[in-house]
Amino acid sequence: MNLLLDRYSALLREVDDWFQHCLDRYPDLIVCRNGCSECCRGLFDITLLDALYLKRGFDTLPEVQKTGLVREAFRRLEQLTRENPAFIQPWLLNGIPEEDWDALMPEEDETPCLLLSETGGCLVYDYRPMTCRLNGIPLIDVSGEELFDEWCTLNFTGDDPRQLSDLRFEFTKLFSRELLLFQELIISLAGVARNEVDLFIPAAVVLDREKIGGAITKLPS
Repeated sequence: MNLLLDRYSALLREVDDWFQHCLDRYPDLIVCRNGCSECCRGLFDITLLDALYLKRGFDTLPEVQKTGLVREAFRRLEQLTRENPAFIQPWLLNGIPEEDWDALMPEEDETPCLLLSETGGCLVYDYRPMTCRLNGIPLIDVSGEELFDEWCTLNFTGDDPRQLSDLRFEFTKLFSRELLLFQELIISLAGVARNEVDLFIPAAVVLDREKIGGAITKLPS
């Protein structure tokens, strides 16, 4: 497991290198950087691979800090269970119909991320999920395929970043490699094949790696 997470860490560093290249190339057009927390609001789904990597970082925090965060995570998750009684521990989103997901993470929710510090920094910045590293810039493959054509409104004001070819990256290959790592993870944990297992960050904070395999086997194929 640790070796697999190390390999995922290396993949995430490639994303960080790409993003840093973008910052270096367009420092006046991109606001995103460590300390900016404009998008760190509400709930959003992350993969189990991201959840386990985030949990690795969470476990390095001071015990007193972890205790308070675990308490708050359970409070938020229990609130979600009251909203949808089928959404139960270990709070895998795939255990409920996909049409119910949006109700649990409404777009208008401005609640700060559980792991956002009072000063606006991420408490586990080096372990943050893939989606947190990609947010803010359109994701355009080197082939020209637009995988995600939106960007933060604070970035590229007055410019169209889709026209900047040096922002492109080998995203198709990156996501294929991520999927292979994810599939390897699921096989090692549960002995079954799954292409998707998703959680919220509060669920990742209280994730029990020893028990997650059994929950995965109960998910629909």
